[in-house]
Amino acid sequence: MMPWLLSVLGLVILLLAGDALVRGAVNLSLRVGIPALIVSLTIVAFGTSAPELLIAIQAVHENADGIALGNVVGSNTANILLVLGLPALMRALHTSECNTRKNYIFMIAASVLFIALAFVGTFTWVSGVVLLLALFGVLFTAFREAQAHRAAGEDDELEEIDEADPDMPYWRIGIYLVLGLIGLPLGAELLVENATIIARMYGLSETVIGLTLVALGTSLPELATTLVAALRRQADVALGNVIGSNMFNLLAIIGLTTFVGPITVDPAFLRFDLWVMLASSLLIIPFVFFRQDITRIWGIILTGLYVVYVWSLL
Repeated sequence: MMPWLLSVLGLVILLLAGDALVRGAVNLSLRVGIPALIVSLTIVAFGTSAPELLIAIQAVHENADGIALGNVVGSNTANILLVLGLPALMRALHTSECNTRKNYIFMIAASVLFIALAFVGTFTWVSGVVLLLALFGVLFTAFREAQAHRAAGEDDELEEIDEADPDMPYWRIGIYLVLGLIGLPLGAELLVENATIIARMYGLSETVIGLTLVALGTSLPELATTLVAALRRQADVALGNVIGSNMFNLLAIIGLTTFVGPITVDPAFLRFDLWVMLASSLLIIPFVFFRQDITRIWGIILTGLYVVYVWSLL
């Protein structure tokens, strides 16, 4: 039981430390005069992906490439099927009111680019540069659009950043930053090390553990955000959160991790898991392009598909 308990402990530390780092970084940036727009497009986006990044880096350090890739691919699949499916079981997501077409196209393009690079066999620093250049293009486009909205009088207020507190004292900001910077590597080491032990104990590959245990754990923040958005009838937040998270997972996490070391691609990814990830992403075309709501029926279908996928892995 100890590896399971330590894995859960590592995951909890990761999630709490990631939240602390985001809060500290956001409020420090605002206190020193960085605009909220820049903070939301960069620091918040990168900060919320910090647990996945630390897991990938730690996995590469420990030669557990299957966990590094499995975490990203599995998280993206879980984000579509489970993170959108479960909330829809509670209340239909009115995605017919959302306009996420451009970001969705970017996400599909990022998925196709990622799969193409995977077929090389190894993600090297060259692959990382390609992924990060694509990320820069997405961020630059988002920044230009946000500037246009501001120029048109549709200013983004601070309250749109949940972690923003303009009156937070510097000592509290410092505590958040220290807790985040200490907790993230500690949580990542605990989770990766014990997830590897679990894989060996049960005769599972590191790839399967990465695709299931680790991926599901790191998708919990997105699931929590989407559940709250569903209860508040904020379908745009729910769908935007999933699309944005998937793009960052593919482009930023693996892109940055390749500078730590090359990531070997397990042939199982090329045969099955990458295609499941892409097929899951294509499943939401009706909600993005044809103004369909994610009803309870769709919630059952999406969640059921995720259960079948995990069952097939195990």
